[in-house]
Amino acid sequence: MQLVTSNIRHLRKHAGYTQAQLAEKLDIKRSLVGAYEEGRAEPKLSTLVNVAKLFQVSLDDLITRDLQHAAPYGNAGGTDRAAGGNLRVLAITVDQDERENIELVPYKASAGYLNGYADAEFIEELPRFKLPMLGNSGTFRAFEISGDSMLPIASGTVIVGRFVEDWSQVKDGTPCIVVSQKEGVVFKRIFNKTEGSSTLRLHSDNPVYSPYEVHLQDVVEIWEAKSYISSTFPIADLSLDKLSSIVLDLQKEMQKLKKVD
Repeated sequence: MQLVTSNIRHLRKHAGYTQAQLAEKLDIKRSLVGAYEEGRAEPKLSTLVNVAKLFQVSLDDLITRDLQHAAPYGNAGGTDRAAGGNLRVLAITVDQDERENIELVPYKASAGYLNGYADAEFIEELPRFKLPMLGNSGTFRAFEISGDSMLPIASGTVIVGRFVEDWSQVKDGTPCIVVSQKEGVVFKRIFNKTEGSSTLRLHSDNPVYSPYEVHLQDVVEIWEAKSYISSTFPIADLSLDKLSSIVLDLQKEMQKLKKVD
């Protein structure tokens, strides 16, 4: 019983699920997941079968092996890079109510993130916060970007991204945080070439920077940009034509006011 308890807890955390998310996938109450992990209740055989199927381990291993110290299993050792491969396993932090936090990766920590993205202790040390407007549909992480390649989004902006499991489903032109071994942490628009050449073509919004490709084998994680936080407001594009239009609109408003008088 103790082995099953520790294995369920380990598998859940290893896959990056909260207790509520695991309960939803198993179609049971969240309180039951907590009871299983604390050894206060014993899972039914049908529940154990569903746990084994979900995490792609054998029922025998789930019951008899200490999976925390076992060799990689399930998708954790996969080779399907378009589907995320071993990137399905995420280290996350949760609050006292088992709700996921948004961890912030400051720019100075981005180099260390390449080695620590799957390290629970590294992730635990990152600043974390909540953004209720994002809801609970997915796992989110925030990255501070540097440089002017994605203007008008300025250097120092924090991009909040949702974790992408299946890279082949990313639509062309989607802004994403791409973490790769060669390029590090970058914020670009993705153009998907996973089926043809097993690559991603990364484009900057600033035309000064040329697009380039990264091979899927070098990609570590992809986070689809969902929000951003910045202390710098975008600069308005006040060209002569736009200024003339604004002046003309003001003149029209003044004429309307005179007629009213």
